[in-house]
Amino acid sequence: MLQHIIPSKARRKILELFFHHPSENYYLRRVVRETGEEVNAVKRELDILSEEKLLLKERRLNKIYYTLNKNYHFYDEFTRIFTKTGLLSTLIYKNLSKIGKIKFIALSTKYAKNIIIKEDEIYLLMVGIIVVAEVESIIAEAEKEFGRSINYTVMTEDEFVFRKKNNDPFIWRFLKQPKIMLAGTEEELNK
Repeated sequence: MLQHIIPSKARRKILELFFHHPSENYYLRRVVRETGEEVNAVKRELDILSEEKLLLKERRLNKIYYTLNKNYHFYDEFTRIFTKTGLLSTLIYKNLSKIGKIKFIALSTKYAKNIIIKEDEIYLLMVGIIVVAEVESIIAEAEKEFGRSINYTVMTEDEFVFRKKNNDPFIWRFLKQPKIMLAGTEEELNK
């Protein structure tokens, strides 16, 4: 889908690499290995992205390391976009019909930014008539790449509405934080 908006395949792959691993830093040859793109194309794109200040570069010994600039003015917007191309989102989109009748799927930006959450917090909220076994399978596969548990909760629309009306702190804590909507709209979710 992004190929029409970002026509450079090398740039798309580089952006996905950095936004799927926001805390990592990479040097040229590693980016070439990870993306499978030609070294000249990767070098050109890294130069463009660092000139734009989306990537910061730092020389260490004989290598230049690139990291995401988390102060870049479109950082949050890119995070939202590239979260939707990540493994968890891709698995959810690919299996939507198997998951059930979905009203909302909301993913915390803490997941996208790979921030460790407290035990009573969640990364993912799913509302609707959900086939839990399908969700468990998707979560298990995504956890392998994520490297730790992906806390999530599944509930019916009635339960969700009831818990919101009764000011359930668990629900409201999630609703008040920044999130990425994979299904439904944030406006409807918060209504």
